[in-house]
Amino acid sequence: MFTNSRKSAVFAALFVLSVFCAFPSAAQFRSEAFTQQYNSQESMAAAKKKNKKDTTDVLFSFKEYFGGLRHENTLKIGTSFAGSMVFVGGQQIYNGQNWKLPIVYGGIGAGLAGGIYFNSTGRNDVAKYFFIGAGVFYWGSLMDGVLNYKPSDFPHPGKATVLSIILPGLGQIYNNEWWKLPIYLGGMGFAIHLYSDFSANFDRYQRIYDEAIADPLSYSGPITAEQARYYRNTYRRWRDYSLFAVLGIYLLQIIDANVFAYMHNFDTDTNLSFNIEPTVISMDRPSGFSPAVPDAVGLKFGFSF
Repeated sequence: MFTNSRKSAVFAALFVLSVFCAFPSAAQFRSEAFTQQYNSQESMAAAKKKNKKDTTDVLFSFKEYFGGLRHENTLKIGTSFAGSMVFVGGQQIYNGQNWKLPIVYGGIGAGLAGGIYFNSTGRNDVAKYFFIGAGVFYWGSLMDGVLNYKPSDFPHPGKATVLSIILPGLGQIYNNEWWKLPIYLGGMGFAIHLYSDFSANFDRYQRIYDEAIADPLSYSGPITAEQARYYRNTYRRWRDYSLFAVLGIYLLQIIDANVFAYMHNFDTDTNLSFNIEPTVISMDRPSGFSPAVPDAVGLKFGFSF
């Protein structure tokens, strides 16, 4: 037997389900999405003949990467990007833009040389700007290589993913989904603001706690050591939560860019649909043979082909 509370919960769940599903949904995907072979029999046979591993068995192949730089084979954008993170300028070589190499190496080298020089002379405030400049040239070389990579289709999921890794929101711009930028960038900005605020309060109460337990006592404010420790731990916990929020939103926008780039070319039409909607069920009541049965409320399921 169901209690009244359980009955109410069941009816509430059915009502929410009926409202959520009242709108017809339709989806039909290309048959190629389910029959596509990413490694054909011919390519697998050729790979076995040359005693090579299948491309899904290794995450990165130096032979494949340097072969791509020599234009002996085609590089995936992930391989090109990962290799250029170590071998700077590799993307420019693969894209056939060797003239950019002096700019890349010159900018990074000048930044590092200036930073090391001023750091050795004790001018750390100047040295940090040279190191930042070297980092900007390094980041710019990666961005340039990805932007100039020419995939065979648009939008290319790999390119959308790498763009989101380099700069949050850039993958959504590449997918022509500008309306998502306020969501992701606004969320990350708010989480970063919270992290900064909680971190400042954590440092404040950490300083008060250290001064309150010092011997001799160097703090004369109204906050006790126990109170300072409580607030310190509270703000540290919320600071960590806000950092996890920043990382979570960052990962979410990468996944979003990848998934919607894949789904961009899927066909959708109304040839196949599945509908769920609330309805009133009326019982057949032959006159004179059965007592009156009241109408009932239920759900109607429908398929359209």
